[in-house]
Formats: sequence, C-alpha cells, structure tokens
Amino acid sequence: MAAAPREIRLGLRENLGQFSLLVLVNAFVGAMVGLERTVVPLIGEREFGLVSKTAIISFIVSFGVTKAGCNLFAARISERWGRKRVLVLGWLIGLPVPFILIWADRWIWFDLANVLLGANQALAWSMTVIMKVDLVGPARRGLALGLNEFAGYLSVGVVAWLTGYLAATHGLRPTPFYLGIGIAAAGLVCSVLFVRDTLAHATYEARHFAPTAAAAAPAGRAAASAGPSLGEIFRLTTWKERALSACSQAGLVNNLNDGMSWGIYPLFFASYGLGVAPIGLIKAIYPATWGLCQLVTGPLSDRWGRKGLIAWGMAVQAAGIWLTVLLPRYESWIVGATLQGLGTAMVYPVLLAAIGDVAHPTWRATSMGVYRLWRDLGYAVGALLAGVIADLVGMGAAIHVIAALTLLSGLLVAVRMYETLPARRPPAGPPSVAAPPPA
Repeated sequence: MAAAPREIRLGLRENLGQFSLLVLVNAFVGAMVGLERTVVPLIGEREFGLVSKTAIISFIVSFGVTKAGCNLFAARISERWGRKRVLVLGWLIGLPVPFILIWADRWIWFDLANVLLGANQALAWSMTVIMKVDLVGPARRGLALGLNEFAGYLSVGVVAWLTGYLAATHGLRPTPFYLGIGIAAAGLVCSVLFVRDTLAHATYEARHFAPTAAAAAPAGRAAASAGPSLGEIFRLTTWKERALSACSQAGLVNNLNDGMSWGIYPLFFASYGLGVAPIGLIKAIYPATWGLCQLVTGPLSDRWGRKGLIAWGMAVQAAGIWLTVLLPRYESWIVGATLQGLGTAMVYPVLLAAIGDVAHPTWRATSMGVYRLWRDLGYAVGALLAGVIADLVGMGAAIHVIAALTLLSGLLVAVRMYETLPARRPPAGPPSVAAPPPA
C-alpha cells in the first residue's frame, strides 16, 4: 500500500516488526489466563473444601463480568488516549495477580485476583487485537487476527499443561503460579519499552481506505464531529445491524461454553478419578488446538468468507461438548477437547474479522469493544449457569445444556447473518456499515 505522510504504512509486511512484537505480547497475555485453567477449580475443592460448584467457579464470574465491562471501556478510551497507554495500564493491573494466587488464604481472594485478571485481559488483549487491525489495514484482517489469537490461546494451552504438570509434581500451590510473576513482568517491559502506538494508522485508514468523514457521521452531524455516540454504536452492534448482532450473540455463547469448560471440566474429570496431570493435558489440548488452527481459519476466512466458518464452528464446538459428556472416558475427552478447540478456532478470529469488515475505522475500536463486552459476559453467564445446573441436577446435565445453546447459536448465525467479506458479498447484499443510519 502507498505510504502516508510521516511514513505511516498499512499492511502486514510493512509493519512486520511491530506486528510480531504484538504477537509476542499477546502470548504473554494468554499465558496469564493459562495459569488458572487447570489448577484453580481443584484448589477450591481440595484446599478450601468447597462443595457447591457455583461457589467454586465464582472466580470465573468475577473474571467474566470485569473483563466484559473493561473491554468496552478499553476500546473507547483507546480512541482518545491511544492504544499503547491502555496496553501498559492493563499490564500494571495484572502484576499483582500471581502474588494473590500464591498467598490467598480465603476463597474471596481468588475472586479479587480474577477481577484484576479480567481487567488485565480486557485492556491488554483488546489492545493487541485493535493494534493489529490498525497495522494491517483493510486487507488480510483474518490472517492478522488468526495470528493474534493463535499466540494468545496457544499460550493458554501450554501454560495450562505446564501448571498441571507442576501441580502434579510439586502441589497445587505455590509452584505453578511462580510462572505468572515472570510472565507479567515480561509483558509489561515489552509493552513499555518496545511497543509503538497505532492510533495514527487507524486515522490514516479512515482517510484513505474508507468512506469519507461525512459518511461516517449520522445525518445532521457535522463531518468534523467526533462521530457516532457510544449509544448509537452499542445499539448497532447489539441488535440493529444484522451481522454485528449475530457476531455478538455468537461470541457470548462461544465464551459461555468456554466458561463452563474452565470451571466444570476439571471437576467433572476428577469425579471419574482422573489425576491432575492428565486433567492438565486435556485442558491444554482445547486451547492449543484453538490457537494452532487459527493460523489456518483466520486466513481461510479471507478467502472463503466469514459466515460459514462461524456457523459451522459453533456446530463443531457443540459436537465436542456432547462427546465429552456422552462418552465419559479419557480417550473421548481428548477427542472432545480437540473438536471444541477446532470449532472455536473456526469462530474466534473470524468474528473479530467480521466486525472489522462492517464497522467504520473511526468507530471500529468501540464496536469491537461492544462485541467483546457481550462475548466476555459469556464467561460469567456460562460459569454461573453451569454451576447452578450442576448443583441442582448434576454436572452432566449442565454440560448438555451448554452444548444445546452452542448449537442454537450457530443456527442463529446461519439465519440472521449475511456474508461480510467484501470480496464474497453478493451484489445485492447489505453494504458495510460506514455509519449508523440517519435518524
């Protein structure tokens, strides 16, 4: 692509150094979540004697609610503060998390740690997503987001396995969480010293590769104004615009089943006598498959389109979840985790790419923030729903319900969403949303 004033360029090759650095930073972000994937539910049951599944997975609820709310905040302020400041703030908030997990003597401290972890993930992960979209411009969004999510969720899987191994050999605490201290420090240092802000890239894209500023504002608003309000963008992304709203509900349900698997699966596997190390392996296969396959599914969505991958991905997730509960043995759990990871890889980066296709660059970060608000509320909804059902009628029933909701979400995408990839959108299909429609 052509150079802009001050040597701003859009494209993956043109920004390879910064893009690669942001991939590394997101690997550190994902590793922070991996610290908890295997060990924390078992700590609640074995160290604190918690019987209620709802009580045990309360830490996921605090994580999900905080991350959801902070996603919207992070995206909105990044359009004023710049991306880098928000990224650094995310790491500063995340620094105390491993120390709390090591020293906590009451379960409420785990809830507090996950409030901080949710804010860390919202601010830091959101910025790595938005900054990569800023750098690559309108082309190759699927590839860019596939690489971002690959790094994050491969790290989740590797650290989930590693903490399971360390817990099996050294105990549930404190050894597995020592990793987190180094991870948080490395992420902060990289972000402060080496990451450069990308807000100017989004401004350049809006001027040269998107509809005019006048088209970006609702009727009656001056072209030079700040653009659509937060409320207007919220309504578009949540229910008014078909593709954006379909993506929002699919993101919520995707993380709903992830929240269930985070909190319920370790306890479900342990109830069949499985040890910590094999539980850690199963818990690693899901995000590792998710991460690795995004290297393929993200770029494929740039060729095949977004809608089909999202709809079928939700169905594949549902199949993996049902297999886990219908054939409760180790080999089936491995296959189920692989299917759930594959289905999530078909969905996760493609949803973000679809948002980028539809939303105008001047308010794209905010629209992504609204989407991520709904998506990450899924952690809380899934954990709470699964915990309540597990307490009332058993963990198996909870897993069945989550699988059914996942399949229904994919059907809703198939019915409501249109194809958002410009190269594959039918001539009569809905145009990209340059702005909220006139009032």
